[in-house]
Amino acid sequence: MRSTIKSIIRPFAKILGNILVFLLPKKANQLSKNRITLIHKNKKNLNIIELLMRYTLLQKLEKIDDHSTIAQANKEFWINNNATELFIETEDTFHTDFLPNCTFIFDLLKNELSNHTQKFDTIVEIGTGNGDVLNYLSLEFPQINHLIGIDLSQQQTKLNNIKFKNNNKLEFIAYDAFDWVKKHGQANTIFVSSRGVLEYFLEQQLQDFLKEINQLGNTIFIAIEPNGADHNFDTQPNTQLYGDEPSFSHNYPKLFKNAGFNLWHFSQKTWFKGTNIQTFIGAKNYK
Repeated sequence: MRSTIKSIIRPFAKILGNILVFLLPKKANQLSKNRITLIHKNKKNLNIIELLMRYTLLQKLEKIDDHSTIAQANKEFWINNNATELFIETEDTFHTDFLPNCTFIFDLLKNELSNHTQKFDTIVEIGTGNGDVLNYLSLEFPQINHLIGIDLSQQQTKLNNIKFKNNNKLEFIAYDAFDWVKKHGQANTIFVSSRGVLEYFLEQQLQDFLKEINQLGNTIFIAIEPNGADHNFDTQPNTQLYGDEPSFSHNYPKLFKNAGFNLWHFSQKTWFKGTNIQTFIGAKNYK
């Protein structure tokens, strides 16, 4: 019934959106000043006129197929202040998505750690965003005294250091993750990516990045990453494009195994009302 109603309303929304975009060009330019911001715009912050215009503008996004162009555009977005604006708009997803849907893997990590003699003294979150996940991890793993949040955005890094100034276990730094691992990566580290970080790496870049981490010594990697809903790793083993950004839907089990990791956990959940899949990886490079 709901899908039928949507199919009836959709053509009218498109017509109204087109009219509004034509009548309000400045507003349209403001809404669409950045492709990724437009896609991830928090609907709760938009009025009905802006929602209709956003719907139309999304339909008009040009398709991008060149992987290098996509990777460069995404990196340029996350490195500037647009990323900070997006992190602010999506702050509530820590409570509405991460806590109810993703924390189970860290309970599994606790079991993994308790079953082995290897001691880990550092957690590094790649693409830490607003820092809420790293702060959560500092509370869940009190035995680990050093937690580092790496992000491309210098502005967001500054905000995080202020926001969490009373948690002396946390350190936030603005750095390219691959460069940081090459210069500062160490063994006995748990690496984490949460809900959309590795999806911005080119396939070969991600493969090289994972191999670099594997060479550090004893490491664990927890990856919580989105995939396209139609990406079947068995029949389509290579990276695919998905979404309007677009981003890269990687075959994470394959890439981690190729880098020398053993998987101790792999699962998937539907995400965003079935349009995407959330993939959960627990990987280690020790027996």
